Amino acid sequence: MKNIIIFVLISILIFSCSNNNSNNEKLVIYSPHPLDFVEPLIKDFENKNPNIKVELIAAGTGELIKRVETEQNTPLGDILWGANLNLIKDKLYLFENYTSTNENNLYEEYKNIEGSITRFTTIPSVLIVNTNLAKDIKIEGYKDLLNTDLKGKIAYTDPSLSSSSFKHLINILYAMGNGNPENGWDYIKQFCNNLDGKLLSGSSAVYKGVADGEYTVGLTFENAAANYVSAGSPVKIVYMKEGVIMKADGIYIIKNAKNLENAKKFVDYITSYDAQNKMNNELNSRTVRKDLPRSSILTPIEEIKIIYDNDDIVNSCKDIWLEKFKDIITSI
Repeated sequence: MKNIIIFVLISILIFSCSNNNSNNEKLVIYSPHPLDFVEPLIKDFENKNPNIKVELIAAGTGELIKRVETEQNTPLGDILWGANLNLIKDKLYLFENYTSTNENNLYEEYKNIEGSITRFTTIPSVLIVNTNLAKDIKIEGYKDLLNTDLKGKIAYTDPSLSSSSFKHLINILYAMGNGNPENGWDYIKQFCNNLDGKLLSGSSAVYKGVADGEYTVGLTFENAAANYVSAGSPVKIVYMKEGVIMKADGIYIIKNAKNLENAKKFVDYITSYDAQNKMNNELNSRTVRKDLPRSSILTPIEEIKIIYDNDDIVNSCKDIWLEKFKDIITSI
């Protein structure tokens, strides 16, 4: 009799655990964004959706895009959260068409006209400068990075591996080429020479390296630099005087995602008023909703010299430019 009672209790326990597990849904997110940006938003999403458990895979943009490509027949991820639009636009076949429920609240220029690209924030390229190391060295833009006093003290990542680094490559070509990217390569050669052949392993190594005093200046993105400024690190943000390309960042649902409905919920969440307000007020990120005020920490867009690239040219020349950059940096 005692054995029967024990068996029944064990059976009830197993059944109970099985039911609890079945109630826990899953969402797998691939993201190149810094953890201090994605983790607060993931936590908020989980609090609002207690039955969904998020699994985050963090890596560089290039690595994650390759992963999505490799897994396209049996996808292991549900969402790619963050990646330069120019790195994605020739790979839209990898992603599901989905329009967020918040689409009407977004600025017109950030609407999902492609079907599979949901913009969620605007991330301009900037320079992050260690004020303790820079001292009297003038750093106001790209031209100043050719100062020989900065040789070997500039933090930059391989643009084939980092979305933020590739955005800087585009920004450099258009800014230093006065609107014609082909005229920007003379500057790239001088810039690579002042890098002293050094390319860092990932985008986080750039802003961390500058904040930690390993490098005087780094080529990074606004949100990462602003977080260090707001935390009181000895750094400042420089918006290149030659011009800044202001492009939105995207979130994408992976084709044939196993947790498709949960992925849709996350896209809706990340464009929601609450999430965008959190980005605006706590995470130093420029929002894409038209019903929110601008960040009080970031420089108003009206005070930044904005320049523009050409999507068609960038998309068609992407591989050529990356190869050309590789040839230049390896010849140093």
